[in-house]
Amino acid sequence: MTMLLVLGTLLVVMAIILVSMATQKAPKAAQGGLGRSIAALEALGQTLPEEMVKELDRPFAERVLEPFQGRALAIGQRLSGGDSSERYYRKLELAGNPPGLTVERIVAMKVIGAVGGLVGFFLFSFLLSLSPLMQILFVAAGLLAGYMSPNMYLYQKGYDRQKQLGRELPDAIDLLTISVESGLAFDAAVKQVAQNTHGPLSEEFSRVLREMQIGTGRAAALRGLADRTNLDDLRSFVGAMVQADAFGIPIAQVLRVQSSEMRVKRRQKAEEKAQQVPVKMTIPLIFCILPVLFIIVIGPAALSIMDSFG
Repeated sequence: MTMLLVLGTLLVVMAIILVSMATQKAPKAAQGGLGRSIAALEALGQTLPEEMVKELDRPFAERVLEPFQGRALAIGQRLSGGDSSERYYRKLELAGNPPGLTVERIVAMKVIGAVGGLVGFFLFSFLLSLSPLMQILFVAAGLLAGYMSPNMYLYQKGYDRQKQLGRELPDAIDLLTISVESGLAFDAAVKQVAQNTHGPLSEEFSRVLREMQIGTGRAAALRGLADRTNLDDLRSFVGAMVQADAFGIPIAQVLRVQSSEMRVKRRQKAEEKAQQVPVKMTIPLIFCILPVLFIIVIGPAALSIMDSFG
């Protein structure tokens, strides 16, 4: 009885998804008109027009995957909130706008992942021979995991990128300071940093330079750099540079102070991580190393005692 309930629930969910997809507007070319026209021309022995041949020669991705992705996008937009576009755009900015990913594609991937997780976990549950209740929980976990997988991917990409930005920032500010103190203007110094460094911070400085070249003010371009990151150090650097530009303070002096503070913060972070090592080593020491030592030291004596009493 429980198994029938599980199957009925899954069938209802799949029916809702299929009905939602069917209610979307499909292209007229996909409704059979093109096929009937081609069949009629072939029956008359006429040559197929070039437009119809191109329609049939389209890749599988254009004929099947793109319409399926469009229907998934429509369903995802219904399930997501009204501010989902802004939230996903923010996550993409933090992740560095990975190639091929857009807000629409992320929303469609959530629905496709949910359907794939539902079907995959449902089939895999039979291999594990789970009880009906555990099977329901297992399938629900697969549905949730598939739906949340794009969010987890964006979060991990953003976290790794922000961490790399934090590692590259002190060296980039040092190079920026040296360039300005050697006589270069701020824009030329930013160009030097963008050309002579690699990684996400170099890309961000290149974007700042392009924005200034097309007419955006220096303060606005720097604020945009701060908005695309979650680093407090970078935000404080941008705030200092904007204030120096507003009040006419020499940029070289501000950069020298910022460079010194970044080096101090980097040394403090290294000392903090070094002090965390003994604490992190406690768990493997207690559960992995000490038991082996106890076995080696006490084992022979325990065997001798057992033989004596035996």
